[in-house]
Amino acid sequence: MRFELIGKNVNLTERVQEQIEKKLTNLDKYLIIGDDTIARVVVREEPNDKKIEVTIPTKVGILRAEVEHEDLYAALDLAVDKLEDQIRRQKTRLNRRHKDSLAESFIQEELEEEDIPVRTKTIHAETMDLDEAIMQMELLGHNFFIFTDEESGSISVVYRRKNGGYGLIETTTE
Repeated sequence: MRFELIGKNVNLTERVQEQIEKKLTNLDKYLIIGDDTIARVVVREEPNDKKIEVTIPTKVGILRAEVEHEDLYAALDLAVDKLEDQIRRQKTRLNRRHKDSLAESFIQEELEEEDIPVRTKTIHAETMDLDEAIMQMELLGHNFFIFTDEESGSISVVYRRKNGGYGLIETTTE
């Protein structure tokens, strides 16, 4: 983003110019602003206070803020807050307007994809009794735990039930 800084009835020092550029450059994190975009900042000194006007034309629309305050830096902060609020509102409007079409395009994309990525994890089911498996599950903070049952020698899963207590799933090879 480039800056066009104009001072009316006030001399814009280098420090003020740096502060304005620094604050307005932070708007890039909310909205993609091109390098060729010109941010026009007009600073006026009036009898009782300072007035700052910021205008930034973007692809989404024109962002504009006008603030009066006794302190120039406070006025700049308030102007940036107004611009951030405008960006937030613009994004919300765009999301609402395009929500249905975006949802349909995502559904289409999912239907077109044949390969569904699946996360694969390999574990070693250690041999232990049911009480020890429950204790391991609780220590790990998981909702289930896979182990090899000492008594039957089969792979089993102990899980926490929604209504309280525990459940056990045992496997067979038949």
